[in-house]
This record gives sequence, structure tokens and C-alpha cells, in this order.
Amino acid sequence: MTAPIVTFFNNKGGVGKTSLVYHLAWMLADLGHRVVVADLDPQTNLTSAFLDENELEWIWPLDAEHRSVWGALRPFHEREESIGPAPLARTDDDRLALLPGDLALSTFEDDLAEAWSGSMDGKPGAFRTMSAFWTVLSDAARKHDAEIVLVDVGPSLGSVNRAALVASDYVVIPLALDLIGLQGLRNLGPTLREWRSGWANRLVNRPPSDTPLPAGRMAVIGYVVLGQGVRLNRPGPAYQRRMNQIPEQFRTTVLDLPHASFAKLEDDPYCLAQLKHYHSLLLLAQEARKPVFHLKPADGAFGGHAQAAQSAYLDFEKLASEILERVLPER
Repeated sequence: MTAPIVTFFNNKGGVGKTSLVYHLAWMLADLGHRVVVADLDPQTNLTSAFLDENELEWIWPLDAEHRSVWGALRPFHEREESIGPAPLARTDDDRLALLPGDLALSTFEDDLAEAWSGSMDGKPGAFRTMSAFWTVLSDAARKHDAEIVLVDVGPSLGSVNRAALVASDYVVIPLALDLIGLQGLRNLGPTLREWRSGWANRLVNRPPSDTPLPAGRMAVIGYVVLGQGVRLNRPGPAYQRRMNQIPEQFRTTVLDLPHASFAKLEDDPYCLAQLKHYHSLLLLAQEARKPVFHLKPADGAFGGHAQAAQSAYLDFEKLASEILERVLPER
């Protein structure tokens, strides 16, 4: 069984997606699972969260081949040779490996746009290009003997993200409780369905070949509500109002299912978690280069911060279990 590829995707930026992927990867490793976390966002924020400046200079040398996802793809992009091996960076936990991102990944945008059109015409080279991310991610999973692959992508509906989603078995949608975020679901849902059906049609019409290709399943398993505003242990009125709108919006616009009413957000089976905004705790975590639930008094986590760190551990433990139950039910 190959490791399932789970991509965290929202076309709206600033929702906390990268931080979510970072913390979830650490939690899965804490729980004993072997994980590859991949940065397919050209902004490379996830890579910068894992690696310090010296490590980044080694990953992205100015005068040598990059040891990143682009390092694997560049020879293929330049038509020199096939896709190279997936370069994995170590973390402080042997169970967790990073496939580093790269600013140069945006160079691949035009190739992928052309390949989407070319694969519709049955061009073999176009299929190899469209499955390039899947090839690298699968190689990374094999090299690390991973049970699961988590993928962070940028906030766009462009060709890089389309190829990343084609490589994905499952999709999780991080949501911020604001009006723009809810409105954005109306674009995100139809786009996902278009990409899914478009790739399925291409697979049906592809020329005969023994080359393995991704199924492009893109099964949306649910959403995570991030940055919930809480006062006196309860969401504020504006947040509560938007929370009540999420289940119907998600069901009808993303999943294209009939309307169903839920008395509470907690009753929605597609709600994987509601996570608070940890504010200053995140700043401490960034300085310590560790997830918030690993913070200790030596990192500045005293009193309320220490309690919040413990609460964060329970929140992410529950989220990790929810995701594993849906993507690895027989684990």
C-alpha cells in the first residue's frame, strides 16, 4: 500500500494553513507515525519553519544544484533527463522528513499549464509533466517508508496547485472565520470538481502506456476552522454566526451535496477540528523553532502559556486521529 497524499488547500491566503500543516506533521510523528511533509508552495514558508538559515543556505546554494523539490524537477524541466530522486531534509524527529520547497518552483508554472492542455490531446510528455509532483512525492514516501504524506500548497487556483491536487488522494480545507473565507468556498468547490473530472477524462483518453500515473482522487475529507475567536470560553457573536453558515456552505459548494442542516458546527461530520488562535504562543514557537505543544518553560512558556501549550497538544492529537481515521482506516 502506498502512503496516502493529503493536501491542505485553500485559495484564500492568511488562514493559517502552513502553520496547521507544520503542527499536524509534528503531532503525527509524536504519535509514532512516519511522515513526509512536502512544501509545494513557491513562497516556501513551510520550509522556512522547519529549517534555520544555515540549513536553508545548504538547501538553496547560490552556486550549486538545489537540494529541494525543484532540484528533483529542474533536469526534467530543462529536458536534460528524467525526474531526479526526492531530496529529503532531516528534522529533530527521525519519523518526520521534509521535502523542501523552492522559490524557483514558480518556473514550472508554464510547463504545467501547457501539460494540462497537452494531456487533453493525449500527448505522452504532457502526462509525465502533469504527474511530476506525484512522482517526486511517491519517491519521497518510499525513501522515508512513510505512512502518510502531508502537502502544503499556496493560496491560488493556478497550474502548480492543480498539479499538486492531481497528485493528491485526499484534500483538507483550512478555513478562517471571515466573510471572504466563506465566499471563497464558492470558487474552491467548483474548481476542485473541474480538476478532478478533467483529470479523470484525460486518464480515460490517454494513449497506451505502462507508465504509472496518479489517480487524481482529490477526495475532500473535511475542513478545519482556524483562528476561532473565543471570549469567556465561547466564540464571539460574529464568529458564531459565521460558524453556523459553514456546514451548509461546505456541503453545497465544495461537496456539491444537497442541503443538510446541523444544529451545531460540532455536529457536522466534515468538521475535522476547531482550533483557537494561539497568538503570542505562536511567536514563542517560531523563535524556538518547534510546535507550540513542544514549548517548555525554557522557551518562555510559563503559566497560561504552558496551559495553552498543553491544550494545543490535545487539539492537534484529536485532529491527527480524525485525519488518520479517514485516510488510514485499517491502521
